[in-house]
Amino acid sequence: MNNVPTFAYAGDILIVDDHLENLQILFSMLTDYGYEVRRTINGQQALNVAMSEPPDIILLDILMPEMDGYEVCRQLKSQKSTASIPVIFLTALDDELDKLRAFEVGGIDYITKPFHIKETIARIENQLTIQKQRRAIAQQNQQLKVQNLRLEELNAELVKLNTKLEQSNQDLEQFAYIASHDLRSPLQTILGFTQILKQKYHEAIDDKGKHYLDRVITGAYRMNKLITALLEYSRIGNKNLEFKPVDGNGILDQVLESLQAEIEQSSAVILRDRLPILHGNEVQIGQLFQNLIGNAIKYRHHHVKPQIKITVEQRINFEYLIGIHDNGIGICAEDFQRIFQVFQRLEHSEEYSGTGIGLAVCQKIVDNHGGRIWVESEENQGTSFYFTLPGEKTMG
Repeated sequence: MNNVPTFAYAGDILIVDDHLENLQILFSMLTDYGYEVRRTINGQQALNVAMSEPPDIILLDILMPEMDGYEVCRQLKSQKSTASIPVIFLTALDDELDKLRAFEVGGIDYITKPFHIKETIARIENQLTIQKQRRAIAQQNQQLKVQNLRLEELNAELVKLNTKLEQSNQDLEQFAYIASHDLRSPLQTILGFTQILKQKYHEAIDDKGKHYLDRVITGAYRMNKLITALLEYSRIGNKNLEFKPVDGNGILDQVLESLQAEIEQSSAVILRDRLPILHGNEVQIGQLFQNLIGNAIKYRHHHVKPQIKITVEQRINFEYLIGIHDNGIGICAEDFQRIFQVFQRLEHSEEYSGTGIGLAVCQKIVDNHGGRIWVESEENQGTSFYFTLPGEKTMG
């Protein structure tokens, strides 16, 4: 024993044996290997010690007076504070039934007498390693439980915030609709009386006064266009939309027909891929194409024939990527995100008429269909708008 090296603290062991010689042998053996060792000589003492200050492992003799090892183990396993302590039985019994009984009452291993150092240390180390691993797993599980609770709390807060945001958006849309609707009546009154004033009192008003009246009428018409556009934007909600199979080619034919005057006036050339059957709201998809193709015609170079190409690319999960490409005036990179916001008009505002709502409407329509929309462009080099829409899932 004197040749055994001394180790650092390795664990707390309680030895229970009524033979003092066995206690001394195990005590010397285990302390030399760095274990902290406590000793008791009967079952009741063992229970008292274990319950007051639980050890990492218990070495428990089977044959003891008054209370044998089986009963001590039963009582240890019946108490919450001691149930998880590993119990290794010390036995000189060779009967397999006795060993089987030791496992039945809660023992996890046994050491036979007389003790062999390597075997004893190996069995103790094995159980202490398992115990440490269980504690580490239990600690990790507790940490995961705390993290899961926090995630649940954060998810609940996020749901509340999303609900509030959705309600706020609905309230804002409703407000925009009501405000715009109510503004139209007094605006029409202003416009009507201003036109009457100009016509009826034409001779009484000098040129400067006529110029002022023209400015009022022009401003009133522009405000009317803005109100109409705002009403249009407020109606592009995502509630109660009817989604169904939509013939993309039929929609595009209707849009090009409605834009026929602009196409002829600008001599625009339209090139198109064959569009698929889409799944969505027919009116909104039509409006999406109308706004984007209309912009491609509007924002063109003077004295340059517009060329517009509509492309389609099938992606996974029945999704289609549609592009609308033009050779127009282009957009600078720092304006890419701003153009999809309401009332955002760029530096060409004076030269090209518009309300600054059309692309915001496109963004909202694509959002309603679960897609994405973005722009690629260079100034004076043309613009490409890309958006994704769901295709109709076919059976078979």
